[in-house]
Amino acid sequence: MKFPVPGGWGARTAQSGALLRIIGLAGLLALAGLLGACSAVKIAYNQAHELAYLQLDGYFDFSDAQTSRVKEELVKVQRWHRSTQLPAYGDFLKKWQALLPGDLDEAQVCSATDDLRNRLLAISSRTEPLVAELAGTLAPEQLKFLQRKFSKLNREYQKDFLDGTPASRIDKRIKKAVSRAEMLYGALEEKQLAVLRRQIAQSVFDASVSLAEHQRRQQDALQTLAPLAGGAATAAQSRSAVRGYFERTLSSPNPVYRSYQEALTRDNCKTLALLHNSTTAAQRAKAVETLADYAQDFRILAAQEL
Repeated sequence: MKFPVPGGWGARTAQSGALLRIIGLAGLLALAGLLGACSAVKIAYNQAHELAYLQLDGYFDFSDAQTSRVKEELVKVQRWHRSTQLPAYGDFLKKWQALLPGDLDEAQVCSATDDLRNRLLAISSRTEPLVAELAGTLAPEQLKFLQRKFSKLNREYQKDFLDGTPASRIDKRIKKAVSRAEMLYGALEEKQLAVLRRQIAQSVFDASVSLAEHQRRQQDALQTLAPLAGGAATAAQSRSAVRGYFERTLSSPNPVYRSYQEALTRDNCKTLALLHNSTTAAQRAKAVETLADYAQDFRILAAQEL
């Protein structure tokens, strides 16, 4: 299950710098319950450390020694996450089960975004030592590999969000928003489809602005890693550099982008509230049931040992 994200939130966060990918992939540990059908949650979560390694390897092309170390540390991250973070997700879902039968306003929806951001901050803090250690072992060839990966991501982003006519790009975003919304509410009716079409058509989302920020993060990642590669920095210096990169990724130093991001977040929160308020009692009951299923899966997962 994914919460519906019309208006561009998914597009805005789809790419980020390589170091944040470690957060995001540890976020696979964090948000496995939001990735697919409820029946797959436990399987996805229990395999998250392996999936995280595979995607990270696609950015860095790890050596044998790096592979062993990264896999070992990802297992530790997952154990930490299982014992300390999963209970918080259960509480989060319980809160929203109580709210979904009624109408929602923009502030309530945005509070969910704040909760998820806090979870990412916790994960970034926990993974900081791993990232700093990994940075010190990178070879020049791996930085070139990473740069090529970034170029590939940018081409894919261009294709997904900037190519084609304005109408075709809006249609693509509407289809994604409908698909995600239906994972929560079940089949949408014309009233809800009309809300999504209207809100996405007038959204402040600008793919070119988002792409420029992705590219800034990518250059920031390369500039952060280069002085650390090959063990050229002390452990304290590496930790400080990685921490600074995480902070700049989660809160851009570009004031224009920060203003855009804040406007887009408010825009998305409004859309989600309007969408929810257009749903029927049966659709809301379906959403409550879906969240209850996830909460149960989280409780089971939290009690398991890796």
